[in-house]
Amino acid sequence: MPIPAKKAVTHLRAVDPVLARVIDQVGPCRARVAHEGTHFAAVLRSIVYQQLSGSAAATIHARVLALFGGRQPTPRALLRVDDAALRGAGLSGQKTRYLRDLASHAASRRFPMERLHELDDAAVIETLTQVLGVGRWTAQMFLMFRLGRPDVLPDLDLGIQKGIQRAYGLRRLPTPQQVLRRGTPWAPYRTIASWYLWRLLDLPNA
Repeated sequence: MPIPAKKAVTHLRAVDPVLARVIDQVGPCRARVAHEGTHFAAVLRSIVYQQLSGSAAATIHARVLALFGGRQPTPRALLRVDDAALRGAGLSGQKTRYLRDLASHAASRRFPMERLHELDDAAVIETLTQVLGVGRWTAQMFLMFRLGRPDVLPDLDLGIQKGIQRAYGLRRLPTPQQVLRRGTPWAPYRTIASWYLWRLLDLPNA
């Protein structure tokens, strides 16, 4: 399901005049959902990209894929590759452990990796955070930009906190609890509100 951007923007304008001004500044919503490949491959990519610049992460991710002929690996294929090969692709020891744990979970018939889209938001977060290296933030990004769930507000995200601070003229960064309270009227389209807050930070002199 694509994120219902047009309907969401209409709702957000109606419930929050400050966010309406942000929408005017940023322009049309261009949030996109990445449907290509498997859920496993999407989480693998998220782990590789953690705490790295986009260019460095893309290089390492490409090297990991090169171990599998440039294709997205299956969980069992990844488990057959030794640690030295993964480290040679540029992964840290910690991320190597994370990917192995992800593959072990995904290879288990009891773990619904490729059925995550059938679960509700809370169940997706609960399931994914069983994997080493996958916290609530990573699970929320999966919900937003892999599954296209429309009502996710990543309250721990520094960009969201800074976006709210800037949009509402706050002296201090809001706490996660304050982010959630501020975002209550945005439901059920908090994903789109989040996208606008991130994009606000990209604007010059915003």
